Amino acid sequence: MQTQTLAAMAAALVLSTVSVPAHADDMAQNLGPVGPYDPILTSVGNKRVIAFYEPKNGHCDFRAVVWSVTDENADSVTRFQADLYPQQMVRVDTDSDKSLSLQCGDNAEQLSIVDTSRIIAASAAQ
Repeated sequence: MQTQTLAAMAAALVLSTVSVPAHADDMAQNLGPVGPYDPILTSVGNKRVIAFYEPKNGHCDFRAVVWSVTDENADSVTRFQADLYPQQMVRVDTDSDKSLSLQCGDNAEQLSIVDTSRIIAASAAQ
């Protein structure tokens, strides 16, 4: 009985962290920030991105999968992996000249999407 309860709780947790699409054609999104093993799900231009991390000695062992929204056969899938120090960012570029920046949190507590245009504007204003 405990296994069934645990499975139900895990399913409820996953469903509560990912927004449910309004239409069948819409893709689920989770813009974070997320904790270890939880996915960030988003679109960047004409690409879909799934990004997550595992904590590793205070670092984020980051992984991402990127593919074209129109790719029915998964021919365009690209995998990306990096070891990020706390506060270090990684940028995922797409063919559509758009990018997604993600940042490892302190002591690998979370992974967040970062709006780098605000950071650049704030630095220029100083």
